[in-house]
Amino acid sequence: MSKQKTGIDETSRREFLRTTGTVAAAGLLPGLARGFHLQGSDEIRVALVGCGGRGSGAAVNAVSVKSGPVKLVAMADVFQDRLDSSYQNLQENIKDRMDVPPARRFVSFDGYKQAMDCLRPGDVVIFTTPPAFRWSHYRYAIEKKLNVFMEKPIAVDGPACRKMSELNELAKAASLKVGVGLMSRHTIGMQQLEKRIRDGELGEVLLMRGYRMHGPAASFQSTSKPEGMTDLEYQIRRFHSFLWASGGCYSDYYIHHIDHLIWLKGALPVKAQGVGGRHYKSNSQGKPFVDQNFDSYVVEYTFGDGSKFFFEGRCVEGAANIYASYVHGTKGLGVASRWGDCGGPQAIYRGQNVDRAALVWQSDDESNPYQNEWEVLIDSIRAGRPHNEVESAVNTSIATCMGRMAAHTGQEITFEQLRNCAHEFGEGVDKLDYDSPAPLLAGQDGRYPVPMPGIKRDREY
Repeated sequence: MSKQKTGIDETSRREFLRTTGTVAAAGLLPGLARGFHLQGSDEIRVALVGCGGRGSGAAVNAVSVKSGPVKLVAMADVFQDRLDSSYQNLQENIKDRMDVPPARRFVSFDGYKQAMDCLRPGDVVIFTTPPAFRWSHYRYAIEKKLNVFMEKPIAVDGPACRKMSELNELAKAASLKVGVGLMSRHTIGMQQLEKRIRDGELGEVLLMRGYRMHGPAASFQSTSKPEGMTDLEYQIRRFHSFLWASGGCYSDYYIHHIDHLIWLKGALPVKAQGVGGRHYKSNSQGKPFVDQNFDSYVVEYTFGDGSKFFFEGRCVEGAANIYASYVHGTKGLGVASRWGDCGGPQAIYRGQNVDRAALVWQSDDESNPYQNEWEVLIDSIRAGRPHNEVESAVNTSIATCMGRMAAHTGQEITFEQLRNCAHEFGEGVDKLDYDSPAPLLAGQDGRYPVPMPGIKRDREY
């Protein structure tokens, strides 16, 4: 991208890589080989690290590719019940494409290493744990010369973004193929819309809008932890509730709209300002919520050319459900998603309204973007083509975090400010075990620290 589009010149990029810590400088990964190939078989083996619903879905996508045999051979999680449930579900769906005996099912904080140790260089590991663990797992995958599929977000704060960027330089040097679960970019209709925008069919893009507004989902809200459960277990099991584990609902839920809209714009935002708050502080039974999420967010992103992107997120039962995204140009309106994270058909209209009489173009592809991203990854591995989505995913993670930080602090936050922010939410996550204290501790009232806009202005809690 040009300097005007990204707001990041080459000098600052080099400085960023030079100052991102000691992950590469420590010589962790000596002798990385370029261009290695799988030996003795066309079969690609896969290990699943993180056995929740998204991980199980990714495993099904992996073994369903069209380009040749792929087999699931190892699984790992920190909770036995999660692994067992995932294993049983996968047995019902892909039994003939998995071979995961008890000896290759690992339950521990180091289980990710044991699962990857079951693979050969050039095989694939899937990372679908809470995103706080992404950088430490990626580091080991690079050591093992493994190709990677990792779910979004890939980082939840400035230090983690810097670690991922530095590690990715090593992955690229080793010619590893890396896919990231920002599947909007593998939605064929959205790819067609992106090309039409580049070709000028919308004219100059002046405004974009994204909405994800629905009732509470997944572990967005949490009341006090059950007796007998540690803070660490509670926070990992309910990772959407805690900023160190997931970036909260803003990072984990809203990243798809932020990603595909900045991609369609062809630029990174240079700053953000926003508001957010919590309307409901207890559930219908009167039990107080102890999580760190706001239930409403409105963030204004600004690009280098002065154009704007407004994002609105809300998790409130009974409020209007709006889950869509739009691109406004001087020649018309583009519909990026009609529903969900990337639901089609994508379209272009004359004027600024969704009006059938003004329809210029509409997509008709109905392929599954979750499967498409795997087809691209595995095809790249088999063909030896470069494929690495981490750099764009780091930029999207920074843009997502800067919007979240703007709302949580009540300050205007720039891209550079977030990227260089020193507040590390989950310091030491690579050293956690079952007896470790959680990265976030509750007060005497059982509540965890929450953002305080205008009071805590240089950190989110």
